[in-house]
Amino acid sequence: MSQPIVRVSNLVKTFRIPGPWPWSPVRTVEAVRGVDFTVASGEVVALVGQSGSGKTTLSRIVLGLEAPTSGEVWIEAHRWDQMPEQERQKHRIAYQYIPQDAMAALDPQQTVLEHVVETLTVLARKAPADAHGLAVAMLARLGLSHRHDALPRELSGGEQRRVTLARVLALEPRLVVADEPTSGLDPDRRASVLADLIGNLPAGAGCILVTHDLDAAVDYCHRAVVMLEGNVIEELDLKRDEPRHPYTRSLLDPWQTPPKGVS
Repeated sequence: MSQPIVRVSNLVKTFRIPGPWPWSPVRTVEAVRGVDFTVASGEVVALVGQSGSGKTTLSRIVLGLEAPTSGEVWIEAHRWDQMPEQERQKHRIAYQYIPQDAMAALDPQQTVLEHVVETLTVLARKAPADAHGLAVAMLARLGLSHRHDALPRELSGGEQRRVTLARVLALEPRLVVADEPTSGLDPDRRASVLADLIGNLPAGAGCILVTHDLDAAVDYCHRAVVMLEGNVIEELDLKRDEPRHPYTRSLLDPWQTPPKGVS
């Protein structure tokens, strides 16, 4: 059996929050509490939970955008959490992040095509002519052939999301971490953006989809890792398992009363 693309072991993240005055006591918040999970080659895993559950913090730790307090993160053969950032930079092209705020991630002065071409020339070090051809092909796959010359402010929310997808997917990464990539979109656009993301992942790539929408996870993911107050409370094979925990069931059925302590 091949090694997983991601392996997280006993991961803990504690934030120290100072009080409003110099003499105020420092408060500690455990955002992630002893989490274990894996992502296999070709697998799409959803990190599911309401706001404040720890899923975004966990996803950022996986990519080295936050440092864990303790525990281990392995990406393929690399002990990622202990690797110096200078060394990580050599591998980052293979492990990509799709942010929640697409508009903030785009240069307001660059066209759609320029965004993707620049990504390929700077990060993948493609020759300009090769980068142009690859960018045109990726934008066509994402339904943006007619928007090459558009600036970000001229795009719809769904089109902005697709530009961020194009920049990442054109690099043919081994791992994609997508942080609420459909936030703020209406249901039809959410579904089409997720279909474009999952349908265009490179062969064998792993994907972590951070979402509060368990229904979307059921449609597009293989497994769900359900988080509550920094803990993993349940893992589901989304093709076979029924949720057991009351919190997980409440995520599937918004009319069901959440368990005590969950708002």
